[in-house]
Formats: sequence, structure tokens, C-alpha cells
Amino acid sequence: MANVFTRNLVFQSNNLGTEATLLLTFNGPVPGVGDRSAVVWRVSTFGSSGPYQMRATYKSQLAFTKPQVENGNIVGAATAVEINVGQQTTLTKSGQVFSFSTPAAGTAGFLKATNEAGLREDIAIGFMSPGQLLPTPTLIFEGVGDISNVTAQFTPVLRAYVTSDYQETQILRGEIQSPVLWDNDLAALPETTTWNLTRDAATGRYSITRA
Repeated sequence: MANVFTRNLVFQSNNLGTEATLLLTFNGPVPGVGDRSAVVWRVSTFGSSGPYQMRATYKSQLAFTKPQVENGNIVGAATAVEINVGQQTTLTKSGQVFSFSTPAAGTAGFLKATNEAGLREDIAIGFMSPGQLLPTPTLIFEGVGDISNVTAQFTPVLRAYVTSDYQETQILRGEIQSPVLWDNDLAALPETTTWNLTRDAATGRYSITRA
């Protein structure tokens, strides 16, 4: 079994000067097979004056899910299975019930899910959030054909943006039209880190730096 790690992230501001909405998502390049879109993980608004803080916890136990999508947002999952890098699973359907097979050895360095549910289905990759029964989605593969598979080499590279155009669990079907403020491989960070969100009053530019 892979070594599972947890990363606790704290983003904070104090007297930012203007209201700003911080967005976190795993939308970097993901080598593999299948058309995929990133999913918004966290969104939080920081006020213009006084202290504000957002906490986010990532756990590296990955999972495949059969997501439930409404109006471009992932609102739940019909089923899910925990999976480790180098394993594969198969999605099937019996009556109205979806299920994933017990993960078996697959391609080293990759996660793989094959759709054998009979029709085109959405499949998502997520991670197990502490205290949650179902995974938090990070990537979705939409309309995966029957007897087709998705393969991904997932690295937990998290990105942060200031934008108010999205909401949590929204599927990102294009590039975010704001600059990347922060970009880190969570595996390379200590278990708990704190980051300061600041704004240059002269230029209007935001930045995120280690506290």
C-alpha cells in the first residue's frame, strides 16, 4: 500500500484592502489517456479589512468515483472505490446500481479505470477527505465510452487564483482567466503550512507567500 500523507494548508490575509475570492484547484497537466477537466476544490472570500483565513486539508488516499453532475457541478457520487497508484479498477452496472471492482495491479505510476457499464459514463478521480464518506473530486473524465478506459498519472499539484467566477465542485471546461498566484506539489510540503495573501495597493496585484 502507498504511504498516505495529509497536508493542512492555511491561507490568511489581514487588511487586504479590497474583497477578494481565493480559488484552489488541481488543474495542472495530467499525463494519461482520456479527455479530462479539473474540478474546483475550495473557494473562499477574504474581506477588505481585518483578518480572514481559509483552511484546506488534502489526504493523498486517491479514489475513483461515478460522479453525479448537475448544471456543470459535481453534486455527489453514485459509488466510489479507493485506489493506489499502480492499480486499476472496472466500473460496472447491475440494474440501477453502479459499482467499481476491487482494485488490482495495473500499470506502474498510473491509475486506471475501465468503463464496462454498458453506456458512456462519467468517471472522476478524487481524494478521501478526513471525515467524509465519499471522495472530494479533482478531475473528471466525461462520457467515457463503454469498454474504454481512463488512465492518469496524478500528482497533487495545487494552484491558487483570485477570481469570483467559479464555485466549489464546478467543472472547469477551460482555462481560468486569472493569473496563477501559487503553484505547489503538496507532496513536497510539510504537513502544515501557512500562507499570506496580500495585495499591492499601487499595482493591484495579489501574491501568496509563506508566512
